[in-house]
Amino acid sequence: MNWASRFRIAGILTVTLTSCLLVAVPFASAQSIRIKDLVEFDGVRGNDLVGYGLVVGLNGTGDGLRNAPFTEEIMTNILERLGVNVTGEQFRPKNVAAVIVTAALPPFARSGGQIDVTVSAIGDADSLLGGTLVMTPLTAADGEIYAVAQGTIIAGGVSATGEAAKVIEGVPTAGVVPAGARVEREVDFDFTTMTQIRLALRNPDFTTALRVETAINQEIGRGVARMLDAGTVLVDVARADRASPAHALSAIENVAVTPEQRARVVVDQASGTIVMGSTVRISEVAVSQNNLTLRIEEAPVVSQPNPFSDGQTVVVPRTGVALQEEPGPGLALVQGGTTLSDVIAGLNALGVSARDMIDILKSIKAAGALHAEFIVR
Repeated sequence: MNWASRFRIAGILTVTLTSCLLVAVPFASAQSIRIKDLVEFDGVRGNDLVGYGLVVGLNGTGDGLRNAPFTEEIMTNILERLGVNVTGEQFRPKNVAAVIVTAALPPFARSGGQIDVTVSAIGDADSLLGGTLVMTPLTAADGEIYAVAQGTIIAGGVSATGEAAKVIEGVPTAGVVPAGARVEREVDFDFTTMTQIRLALRNPDFTTALRVETAINQEIGRGVARMLDAGTVLVDVARADRASPAHALSAIENVAVTPEQRARVVVDQASGTIVMGSTVRISEVAVSQNNLTLRIEEAPVVSQPNPFSDGQTVVVPRTGVALQEEPGPGLALVQGGTTLSDVIAGLNALGVSARDMIDILKSIKAAGALHAEFIVR
């Protein structure tokens, strides 16, 4: 039995069994997801913070102050604020490094709470391992200080340097300080005064938005939810008959909904990775692929003159070119309505490599037989 026949039979059998399974349990493959995992609540969001600080206590792996003058400047400012006059002094330690500190202020964070911070070197420091971040104010986009960070850095890598070799594992010039920032200022937001809250779908889809609306109205009643577009559902919390908007959202966020996704195929050419959705379908199409091998060999020949003759020794080029095309399986007929997973399973069974499989998928898409969004990274 040739490749085409085996592929055709495998595809037909797989489609038949799959169709029977879908008829018996039509929603067996669907999964219910909580609304809190599908949407973002209007007003319930974090805020990004950033600061510029100094790390001390490094074991000779800090910034070279000749190459990073801003490190010397911030170190001078910190020492002067502590009452140490270093004006005109010449000191160039290797145990300090200038860093950028970033954090995310979570929603409803209160004064005194602690948040994690990320510390990244901006100079030529080799490693932040074992360093301590000195008190660093963190500001938001409005320029106000919302948190202050300080603490010991946990670096995510290791660096070892010798006289003639250097080994780096991970990224030692970046690290984190768990619970390293203390919230000093709260975001001015009164959630209790809201009468309407918009739910923003992370993956906009009209069908999913309609299902969210229906599920909320069935759970709370009174027609409190209304779909505005593919990505927004408006909830009238004033009509929800709950003690507060927070109580209304607590009743909504755990309601289960079955989301609908667009058919999509994502391929990564660098790694040969293929990711596809279960809703991908292909129309009837014929596929053929052959392996072509081109071999070029150079075998130069040395030509020497006869003894005692007036001649020269020359090198005569000899090139051998061979073009070999391995016998292919011919055309393989892929039945219409076949799922892409059936096609991949058939190609895997025949030993088709991932890169060849990506080329086949590209060709099927170009032929208009692949009914899905095709994304190449």
